[in-house]
Amino acid sequence: MNDAREAIDWLTVPELVELLGESPGRIRRLIEDRQLLGVRIDGVLKVPAAFVRDGAPLPELRGTIMVLGDNGFGDEEALDWLIAEEESLGASPIEALLAGRKAEVRRVAQALA
Repeated sequence: MNDAREAIDWLTVPELVELLGESPGRIRRLIEDRQLLGVRIDGVLKVPAAFVRDGAPLPELRGTIMVLGDNGFGDEEALDWLIAEEESLGASPIEALLAGRKAEVRRVAQALA
C-alpha cells in the first residue's frame, strides 16, 4: 500500500451505510457510478473518509473523477491521485477540493493527459 493510502482515514461499506443512511447496494452503486471511489484493502472495500461531507458524497468529486477518467485514469489510479500530495496544488487534490478549489484541481487533472 502506498504512503498516501496509509495517511488517510477509510470508511467501509457498513460505515458508509450508517453515515449516509443508504443501503449497501446503494453505496456500491455510488461507487459504480463514480460518485465515490473505493479500493479493496486487505479484501475489504473502503472509501476515503474525505470523499464524504455532510452525509453525502462530496459534490465536487464526481466531475473531477470524470475528468481523470477522460484522461485515461482508472478508478484506483484516480483515487490514488486524489489522496496523494500534488506539488502544483501545494496539497492533495482532495484537500484542495474540500477547500473550494474545484476549478484549480480540475485544471491540474486535465493537464495530466
